Amino acid sequence: MEWIKCKNEQLDLVSDMYSRVVKHLEETINYPKWSKEYPCRESVREAIRKGEQYACIENGQVVGAVVLNHNPDGNYGAGNWSKNLKEGEYLVIHTLAVDPLAGHKGIGGYMVDCCIELALQKGYKAIRLDVVPKNVPAISLYKKKGFIFAGEKDLLRNIEEIPLFELYELNFNN
Repeated sequence: MEWIKCKNEQLDLVSDMYSRVVKHLEETINYPKWSKEYPCRESVREAIRKGEQYACIENGQVVGAVVLNHNPDGNYGAGNWSKNLKEGEYLVIHTLAVDPLAGHKGIGGYMVDCCIELALQKGYKAIRLDVVPKNVPAISLYKKKGFIFAGEKDLLRNIEEIPLFELYELNFNN
């Protein structure tokens, strides 16, 4: 498996992978409450433009993807964080997904490990993220990787079907 920072050449592959994920979620249990509106081709295009879209490649196919930046996209100040950090001092994980055609091979864990490695290399003091409260697969994955619960809060995103988000953090000793 290969971990890459995406370029425009990966736009179709990453967009198609997220489309398969959304279709699968709609047909099963839509834990993160994603839709055709997000994540979508335009959100992937924007993340690539900003240098924030990463992907996991296996045999030339995108088997997973994630957006990494330092924008919490909401009121992270409400969190019960164990360290008082400013935006820019922590990395935020968004839209981490594994292709349903490639599931159950440890790809999600591998991508979280890559996020941790990148955060450490870039000198971040922590990684933070939010998940929909009943997103059992994501919560389980992050807890397994050492993330700790930092509260269930309204992030002021004004998403009617998701009034609260669970917050998680992984702090580093730097």
